[in-house]
Amino acid sequence: MNLRSIDLNLLVILDALLDEAHVSRAGAKLNLSQPATSSALDRCRHLFADPLLERRKGGMRLTPKAQALRDPLKNLLVGIAAVVDAPEESLSDIRQTVRVTTADHPGILIAGPLHRALARSAPGIDLVIQPWHGAPAALESLARGASDIAVSVFPTIDETAFHRETLLDEHYVVAMRKNHPAAGDFSFERWLDYPHILVSGRGDTRSSLDDQLATLGSVRRVGIVVPSFLMVAPLLDDSDLIAMMPAHTLPQDAQGRFHVAPPPIPVAGFPLHLAWHRRRDKDRAVQHVADVLRAVFSGLGI
Repeated sequence: MNLRSIDLNLLVILDALLDEAHVSRAGAKLNLSQPATSSALDRCRHLFADPLLERRKGGMRLTPKAQALRDPLKNLLVGIAAVVDAPEESLSDIRQTVRVTTADHPGILIAGPLHRALARSAPGIDLVIQPWHGAPAALESLARGASDIAVSVFPTIDETAFHRETLLDEHYVVAMRKNHPAAGDFSFERWLDYPHILVSGRGDTRSSLDDQLATLGSVRRVGIVVPSFLMVAPLLDDSDLIAMMPAHTLPQDAQGRFHVAPPPIPVAGFPLHLAWHRRRDKDRAVQHVADVLRAVFSGLGI
């Protein structure tokens, strides 16, 4: 193949087409008209001797060859950008948006400190905090290049494609209002005497804790299910509800506001991970945000 005959802009359009699997959306993403994007798709089909996108029931679908092209194409475009873009002389010269995917925990921990630290060290880096739709979706977003960094729990990961490191080891605590009737003589039995708050972004009414209680021949009443840890503290303030929650989701004034105790049965914690796709290993803005995130969690005293 004669590389001089390849238009690199065509590969940029192909990258968007493979991400969106939709001609109009890919064009809008690149500020191109639908006819121009369709024409680029035709040229890509000729270049790769493959339909790439095929119309199926419910919309367009990537062919096997198109699926195989996705990661190599993104890696190629990142490599070209690294060669073409002149290296910044200092962090203050960077002008880039970094997208961080995370749930509300640990999002509530990182948003403020991360923004303040970047305003001092790299004011040209803009942040987009993206919503959490589960670990598989987060990894897929990193692979597609729709996200740059993810902060959450990744029990399994392809370490040839992704970098993963532990930011902290989280543990659980039980919280209730200061004058809660169970606070003075808190025990396993008193814990189960009162309705619990369960946090579930999917609206689940059971968790692994309920399975653990079942092995002990016990059951708890889940009085309310909420989608966010941000909703827990106001519910505890003026009710007899009890919550078991990650320690770092407690508000800063928790010690003066709530009775906080260890769970009355052993409950395993979990590691909180920082992850990115390995094509971002040399992206200076992404790596600086990762450095700041490490510093933020180090400052939590873990």
